[in-house]
Amino acid sequence: MHTLGRALLVALLLGAAAVTLPATATPANAASCVQIYRIYYNSPGTDTRTNTSLNGEWIQLKNNCSTRKSLTSWKIVDAANHIYKFGTYSLAAGSYVKVHTGKGTNTATNRYWGSGAYIWNNTGAEKASLKNSLGTVMDTCSYTGTSLGYKYC
Repeated sequence: MHTLGRALLVALLLGAAAVTLPATATPANAASCVQIYRIYYNSPGTDTRTNTSLNGEWIQLKNNCSTRKSLTSWKIVDAANHIYKFGTYSLAAGSYVKVHTGKGTNTATNRYWGSGAYIWNNTGAEKASLKNSLGTVMDTCSYTGTSLGYKYC
């Protein structure tokens, strides 16, 4: 085979390999295995703004990964730009965590926003976003308030 023929063959083979090899996903494009699972936006009973009532409103995340995931400095943001920021925290594989609107003592399965007002809209449109420590949106969940009072995402 002539040198030109070999060069052409190599170029064709390299070109074919480049077309068939999968591209490596960037974190922004990769699906997050930590996702918004449910939002309980209408706490039981009358909205009295007591801490008990505020903590009846929450958002729940689930780690669908097979390994523990760090949520340190991740944020939950609603449509009105209320922001909850995780401190040092990791969510175990297959586990859930609820972030309650009111005040309380953080545990592995329950975190507290510390707000004295309701976050999640009972009526009208609402959107929750989960952002990683770099501010990349990892998941969203939208709803329009209904009589159910909660939304599975």
